[in-house]
Amino acid sequence: MAAIGTDEPHATLPRLPLAGFGLAWGAFWLLLLMLAVQDHLRQGRTDLWKPLLWEGSSFAVASLLLGSQWRRLHRFDRLITQPWRWFAAHLAWLPPAALGFVVAVYAIRHGVHALLGEPYRHEPWPVVLRYETLKFALFYVLFVAILFGVRSHVALADARLRAERSRALSQQAQLLQLTRQLEPHFLFNALNTIAETVHTDPLLADTLLVRLAALLRAATELTRESEVSLAEELQLLEGYIAIMRERFGDRVTVRLEVGPGAADCRVPTLLLQPLVENAFRHAVEPRPGRTAIVVKARREGARLELAVEDDGGAWPAAPVFGVGLTNLQQRLAMRYGGDASLRLEARAGGGVCAWIELPCGC
Repeated sequence: MAAIGTDEPHATLPRLPLAGFGLAWGAFWLLLLMLAVQDHLRQGRTDLWKPLLWEGSSFAVASLLLGSQWRRLHRFDRLITQPWRWFAAHLAWLPPAALGFVVAVYAIRHGVHALLGEPYRHEPWPVVLRYETLKFALFYVLFVAILFGVRSHVALADARLRAERSRALSQQAQLLQLTRQLEPHFLFNALNTIAETVHTDPLLADTLLVRLAALLRAATELTRESEVSLAEELQLLEGYIAIMRERFGDRVTVRLEVGPGAADCRVPTLLLQPLVENAFRHAVEPRPGRTAIVVKARREGARLELAVEDDGGAWPAAPVFGVGLTNLQQRLAMRYGGDASLRLEARAGGGVCAWIELPCGC
């Protein structure tokens, strides 16, 4: 039985399920009734209506008291981290509750006995009050202790849920920030590419600017979400490749190889663009000859393998990730933890291959 409070409602915790608690409450009183009936029969008495009346009246009054206070229980959740204050608030209601319980129970018993024309005999009132109050107090303290344990468990579970939600929101914000960081980085490199053609080929520069505007519109739409389908990612990537093809012409060929089921996988937005950009920057630009770039996607069960390889990049003695790859590595770590990987390796026959392996979320 919760205490009657004067504070304004402060529902910080989920309410306890009334149905489940009601079943437990009914089972408890049914057990008390069975014990009272067995004890009555053991004494050789057959008037079973008496133990039914005694326990039934106690059950009815206690249930009314509990029901009237149940909706006020959440008012004291703000004190759940201060056990002594929480218990003090509930125990303050013990004296009036105990007195009201005893008076109501004995009024019912006397009334039923009077209706049946049989007096209800019991100990003198001072003895009854002392005994019943002590019994009620023991029951009440036990009940409050159980209630505190249940509410503490609910508070702990709720705190964990809030922490998980806060962590998820924080991670989502950081992922979005990292994704948005790619936009100015990508724009800077694309504009540098166009700037190199402004004086030598104005018509090509104009064509590249038109393509860049279309690509940035698509990228802005996609980066509003932290994840897209691989099909959407490849569509955006093809826009970037189209710009670079305009610039380098016959010096580069780009091929996409997408295996069955891979296009449906969900991947972080702008996942492949930094890898393809690196291939153009370190393999295509420095070489006067022809360079081939291959973008591969293969699904293996619940895993997705991605690769961007070129046949012209020089494998450095000590590979170092730049801004784009460092950003991408951080995004993968935040999104998947140790369940995703990014690595660079020398390609057989010359060149560099960048590999990404991650879960295939559909």
